[in-house]
Amino acid sequence: MSPNSGRKENSQKSHAIRSIQSEDGDIIDCIHIYKQPSLDHPSLRNHKIQPQERARNHLLKEIGGSPETLTTQLWQRSGSCPEGTIPIRRIDKNNGTKGDLGENYGRKKPMAILLTAGYAYLGAKGDIKVCSPQVELDDEYSTSRVSLSSGPQYEYEVIEAGWAVNPSVYGDRQTRLFVYWTVDGSKKTGCFDLTCPGFIQTSNKIALGTAIYPISNPTGLPYQITVYIHKDPNTNNWWVQYGETINIGYWPSDLFDLLKYHAESVEWGGEVYSSRVGTHPHTATGMGSGKFSDYITESSGYIKRMRILGNNLELKFPEWIYTYSDEYDCYDVFYLGDYVEDPEFYYGGPGRNPKCP
Repeated sequence: MSPNSGRKENSQKSHAIRSIQSEDGDIIDCIHIYKQPSLDHPSLRNHKIQPQERARNHLLKEIGGSPETLTTQLWQRSGSCPEGTIPIRRIDKNNGTKGDLGENYGRKKPMAILLTAGYAYLGAKGDIKVCSPQVELDDEYSTSRVSLSSGPQYEYEVIEAGWAVNPSVYGDRQTRLFVYWTVDGSKKTGCFDLTCPGFIQTSNKIALGTAIYPISNPTGLPYQITVYIHKDPNTNNWWVQYGETINIGYWPSDLFDLLKYHAESVEWGGEVYSSRVGTHPHTATGMGSGKFSDYITESSGYIKRMRILGNNLELKFPEWIYTYSDEYDCYDVFYLGDYVEDPEFYYGGPGRNPKCP
């Protein structure tokens, strides 16, 4: 455990204007926006927070498509944070240390993704089905996300947002909203949510790292979150939009070297981390819903309304796309592009099964 984790928890409590007890046991502290930990970053000591209103002016009407059933956050049923504050999930002193947060995230892991590259990307968007895959061991995780990156394979800069089941970061196996960034391929930097300086939150409505509700299940409706990461052309900050109207916050451009200008690639899809990848027995941690890609019943994980933002500031489907899976017998992909008005991407799998490894 980090020796500073207890002090950070106490500092957050002391700054709380209001604390909200969520039904799932989380405590949400409403902190004054200028007391948030991100402003402790050396590059952000004199940073003036960009107003949400300026980012809203950059929200763009996309071409076609409409969202399906959307989700909310469980803690919102118990209260709300006042204007001028942001909701921060209180991190138990036994969870969320620096080692837990970034140490395993950039290591080799199976992915099942839709990829576009070779262009100057200023944003990316998708509707991600929200699932609750099995995560077998506490040091494993499963995520589904939208990701933008620049740089070489082992020293890349990346920003991403979506949902994760990650016991080592969050202390349980609930499906939670997350953002993540690194500037060195997760070697020395790597940070989830507001657990270290970097991402600046502006919204008083959405709490990062909190449980998403409801979750899709095989016998009910599919639920999804809409995630849109986009670059403000005036400030070069990278904003994260949740749903169609809420800007959660942004990564300041001062954090980056390559992403300061644009992203070189965009990914949509899932990731699993386990130290048992490529070994026997293979991990039984699932990706997506834990089922292989299925576009007929839509029982697997999927991402719809995939969009990129280019220099012309128009949201559109990418012209060139590629599908990729590290371990096709464990986690697979299916791209539905023909005979549909708007292409769809299905992915996932159970991990260990008779074909894997």
